[in-house]
Amino acid sequence: MIQINNLSKIYSGGEQEVMALKDVNLTVNQGEIFGIIGLSGAGKSTLIRCINMLEEPTTGNILINGQDVTLMNNQELRQLRQKIGMIFQHFNLLSSRTVFDNVIFPLEIAGIPEKKARQKVVELLELVGLSDKARVYPEQLSGGQKQRVGIARALANEPFLLLSDEATSALDPQTTRSILKLLKDINRQLGLTILLITHDMNVIKDACDRVAVIDNSRIVEVGDVLSIFSNPGTPTSRSFINTIINKEIPEEILHRSVADNGSTASRLIRVSFIGTSAGEPLMSTMLQKYNVKANILYGNIDRVKDTPFGNLTLELIGTLDLINEAMDFLRESGLEIEVLEND
Repeated sequence: MIQINNLSKIYSGGEQEVMALKDVNLTVNQGEIFGIIGLSGAGKSTLIRCINMLEEPTTGNILINGQDVTLMNNQELRQLRQKIGMIFQHFNLLSSRTVFDNVIFPLEIAGIPEKKARQKVVELLELVGLSDKARVYPEQLSGGQKQRVGIARALANEPFLLLSDEATSALDPQTTRSILKLLKDINRQLGLTILLITHDMNVIKDACDRVAVIDNSRIVEVGDVLSIFSNPGTPTSRSFINTIINKEIPEEILHRSVADNGSTASRLIRVSFIGTSAGEPLMSTMLQKYNVKANILYGNIDRVKDTPFGNLTLELIGTLDLINEAMDFLRESGLEIEVLEND
């Protein structure tokens, strides 16, 4: 669907140049919800604006459905943009138009016959749950309702790609969850590819299939969401995950020692549960099978998109051989094991 190769974007302002993107390489597959997460100023919004050529890249190229958009002329870009929907953080609705007229607006611009356009709007308002709001104005809507109007408008020309630029940032957590559920439903029903820009790891956790982490204008990690949650490969990824899953161990626990005349050892381990293993009694099985003690220091279970995910931090106490056997048992049971301390 989208292939980005060696993309860089430099903004020139007088004598100073700002590197917004540097050597970005990325692939987004057909039909997936792909997230791009980064702090403010990392370059994520510039990236999404380069994809629909609202910003012209300095170097590199972008292929969409095999076509290099960086080589397109203005007419070709206009045709392409009609098939790329976009939703924004601040909705960008026309205050003088009703909900119905906001959604029909892009169809009017595209020259769609009125009868066909009006029928399309009726279908879209039903899809986003706003059939009863067709004749009201944006000022009469809640933030979540305004964003639903924005989504309906973005879908008007039947796009094959939907770009979401911080679309939930202005919403409260409950409304954010409802909008993400709507986007997931649209993704499933329409087979629509969604590229989702955010700084909130909860959004990635709830909605995305894969994610790219951007830091200081570069993509530093790409992978499926479950893999990155269970085993983040960069400090940037870990910092985002720690905002919603606390994995920090107090220093006094991390560095304490266990001594029992040299016969007792301890290991601090973090166990990650994914999918069906999150509901299995593997810890109790391990304790029954091996002569080790387990001190539970921290535990959490959540869902990553539609898959249960959890982690448990344990201090295993016993002989070193038995501890190693116990850890091997957990690994063989399909769990991710990270050793946090060795005595």
